[in-house]
Amino acid sequence: MKSLAGTGGLIRLILRRDRVVLPLWIVLLVAISVSYVQEYGDLFPTPESRVKYASNAGFITLYGELSGPSLGEFVTWRLGFVPVMVGLISLLTIIRHTRVEEETGRRELLGATVVGRHAQLAAALITVLGANLALAVLLALGMHSQDLPLAGSVAIGIVYAGTGWLFAAVGAVAAQLTASAGTARGIAIGVLGGAYVLRAAGDTSAHTDGPLAWLSYLSPIAWAQRIHPYADNRWWLAVVLLAATVLLVVTAVSLAVRRDVGAGLLPDRLGPADGTLGSPLALAWRLHRGLLAAWTVGFALLGLLFGGVAEGVGDMMRDDPGIQEMFQRMGGAAGLIDSFLAGVMTLVGLIASAYAVQATLRMRVEESSGRVEPVLATATSRWQWAASHLVFSLLGPAVALLAAGVAEGLAYGAAIGDVGGQLPRLVGAALTQLPAVWVLAAITIAIFGFFPQASMASWAGPTVCILIGLVSAGVSTAGWIRDISPFTHLPSLPGGSVQAGPLIVLLAIAVVVGFAGLVGLRRRDLPA
Repeated sequence: MKSLAGTGGLIRLILRRDRVVLPLWIVLLVAISVSYVQEYGDLFPTPESRVKYASNAGFITLYGELSGPSLGEFVTWRLGFVPVMVGLISLLTIIRHTRVEEETGRRELLGATVVGRHAQLAAALITVLGANLALAVLLALGMHSQDLPLAGSVAIGIVYAGTGWLFAAVGAVAAQLTASAGTARGIAIGVLGGAYVLRAAGDTSAHTDGPLAWLSYLSPIAWAQRIHPYADNRWWLAVVLLAATVLLVVTAVSLAVRRDVGAGLLPDRLGPADGTLGSPLALAWRLHRGLLAAWTVGFALLGLLFGGVAEGVGDMMRDDPGIQEMFQRMGGAAGLIDSFLAGVMTLVGLIASAYAVQATLRMRVEESSGRVEPVLATATSRWQWAASHLVFSLLGPAVALLAAGVAEGLAYGAAIGDVGGQLPRLVGAALTQLPAVWVLAAITIAIFGFFPQASMASWAGPTVCILIGLVSAGVSTAGWIRDISPFTHLPSLPGGSVQAGPLIVLLAIAVVVGFAGLVGLRRRDLPA
């Protein structure tokens, strides 16, 4: 087919460009998942201890329902957040090799050669789907090597691959809707986050005999989890995931036919017929306000969700050393409920760091699209232009975290009848995440300032921190590995003690690294 001409060459190009990142995330996710078998087998050796640990509304919100008491089922349940990461990596990779290629103009250069209209999309999908398949095979072999049943090991591989495939297709559809890679990422990540929230709300409601259990059936993440590896092994749900993926891919292809190269189906909103933007900050507000509003609403919903289920953590047996140790690794220090809330705040902080990176990378979007040059042709300096965007990449996460803290404090405080006491505690715990978030934002600034063409590497920061959090929350981890993440140096709030030293050091690192990035931006060519 002429429309797919050159697909093989583009696949080789993608594999060459991702020759480090692609194998790295596959190996890391497999290694983390396989390591859980031994560690959790030692921590929870009996079916009773596993069921008791998992029968908690807080954990059900995070990981879903436990399908059964066997070790394989328990490990699969505890790894419930990893498929979400697989979906996130998959959709970001698809958008990088489709919409970003169009936005930067490289797609037009390739189109001048013997490359069909759909070759770029096909090459990206084949590569990402193949990477997910490789992940599934390696995971199945790794889990089976730990003396777990082969059928269940294949099923958990399908859970990972099926989630990755479906959200890769979501990324492909999002890439057709808008001319901006940032907006495409926002749409796709919003769908992923919505699927996770639907799963969490539905499973929590089902556990408490609430009326919203049906929400889980709307979530592709729940479809994958309900395959129940090592238990029912519901293969037919894999067919459902595959069918949904095919439907989305067909949708993406049909949408691609209806648009011009470099354009999106959703029309760009026109500005007012007259009027001016009197400052760089006013222009930055126009560019960032939609993203800020979306993230703030999302964080408020997360706060309501986690705050509403926090009271159930207190039902856990308090004298179980294994459970106590697990909560402590999540970041708690004073009581099971405070430990759960501290762990949730760390998770919220990690998500906020993704927002900080996305907002900071808006500068690269403006540069690569050519819109920064007309701005700098006025009396606006590079530092003023950068500062106008950094207001949102630094203060935007603060607003989102404040929304999460307020919502969580209201929800939990209302549940226990102590809004006045819990609201300031949880707001403070949320805002304590800011120094770590700013460190990752500063790293993004430095990469953009010195190595603008490698700006997408900034996403490695939140990804590495999430991976370290996943490992250290459940297994023994070397101290130097944990210290890589700035989030491990934050106080465990609420419930823990606050030491100013680590916070000051993190803030100093953020200032130094960020300032160095701005110096690099001032000295290099624009665009680069």
